[in-house]
Amino acid sequence: MTQDIMELSRELAEVTRLIDGDDVPATLDRFVQRVVRMVPACDEAAIAVLSEARPELISSHRIAADPLVEESRSELAKELLRHGGPLHDVLTYAEPHHLSDAAADPRWPSFSAAMVKAGICSCLLLPLPSSRGSAGAFALFSSEVGAFEDTTYDVVLLFTLHAGVAFDNAQLFHHAKALVGQLQTALETRELIGQATGLLMHKYGLGPEVAFQVLKRGSQNANVKIREVAAQFIAAQERGGLPEALSKYGLALH
Repeated sequence: MTQDIMELSRELAEVTRLIDGDDVPATLDRFVQRVVRMVPACDEAAIAVLSEARPELISSHRIAADPLVEESRSELAKELLRHGGPLHDVLTYAEPHHLSDAAADPRWPSFSAAMVKAGICSCLLLPLPSSRGSAGAFALFSSEVGAFEDTTYDVVLLFTLHAGVAFDNAQLFHHAKALVGQLQTALETRELIGQATGLLMHKYGLGPEVAFQVLKRGSQNANVKIREVAAQFIAAQERGGLPEALSKYGLALH
């Protein structure tokens, strides 16, 4: 038992660890794979979000099924996303749902029928806690009746809490990387414009304001970004063709 608890602790720690290069889907893919491996009787795990008022699966992993029921598994995934089904309730109202025996559960007939056809007997759907206000849900499926009860349910709750952390961390990491990329582009643009402005000032004796206005006019004339105009002027100067480049952008300096 002690060994099982230690293994679970390691897995939970790994769930929320970000790997360099991970984005949100990659992080959550690693998560659902670990859930299927660690949670007893779990054949499939998935994470869904509410996108434009409709459920959307963003990550899932399942144990390979018999080819005869594999197509039915795909149909179950479609049924899971239907409006008015249990997943939609979880995402909309943050209300958990547990189908202990699909064959005997009358609440969502078409969903239960799809489960039975796919060889799935029980399902657990839990709201995904997120500090960023994103509506998410955690879904687990089992081919055994009565799965995800008692101790197993407690383990699933632990994974669900960590899924929320992983979801938040992955989003924050992704947004931070995007912001860094934007800042880097802005710095590179500023450097290019500074070089091109200095070039025009030195070459034609212009003041900084006028030199910048020349770049801006070229950008407007050609309907391209001022960064591109600056890069073109710098490259043209290096090969001795700056006057031609100016003419290309409708500019003439003497």
